[in-house]
Amino acid sequence: MGKRYFCDYCDRSFQDNLHNRKKHLNGVQHLRAKRVWYDLFRDAAAILQEEQTKKPCRKFLQTGQCDFGSNCRFSHMTEQDLEKLSAQVQGEKRLKELQREGADIPPGTIEDWLDKRAQRLSAAQSNSALPEKPAPFQYPPGWPPVQELPPSLQAPPPGGWRVPPNLQWG
Repeated sequence: MGKRYFCDYCDRSFQDNLHNRKKHLNGVQHLRAKRVWYDLFRDAAAILQEEQTKKPCRKFLQTGQCDFGSNCRFSHMTEQDLEKLSAQVQGEKRLKELQREGADIPPGTIEDWLDKRAQRLSAAQSNSALPEKPAPFQYPPGWPPVQELPPSLQAPPPGGWRVPPNLQWG
């Protein structure tokens, strides 16, 4: 069968040889999928600038769908989307200015959050006079309910099962 090449951008595989790989990598679908992938990582300022230069897509505004999707040359953003995006850009600019001025910005890593949480928990435990021990689990009264089992599932009596004389072996 031979080796296969898997394209992460297109989420498909094909037989790996020079002809097929060149054909795929230069294909329109691959180039579009690759552009969409890299567009996911663009900063908000670049997206805002690009969207403000585009005219609104009439089909998208009328129906909420466009046949061209992300490849449309018109903008699919509403006024509200543009306002949110511009607010995000302003927030990023303020954050960068604060970093340049040397302001103390709280760290945003999960490790820092976990450290602070552990400190709060240890402080709360040390403040309590007596450490609480978890109560042992107890069933509520009457639990488990007593059920009568059918004779085939009952435990044998203490002396064992008695076999009637007429059924004994011979």
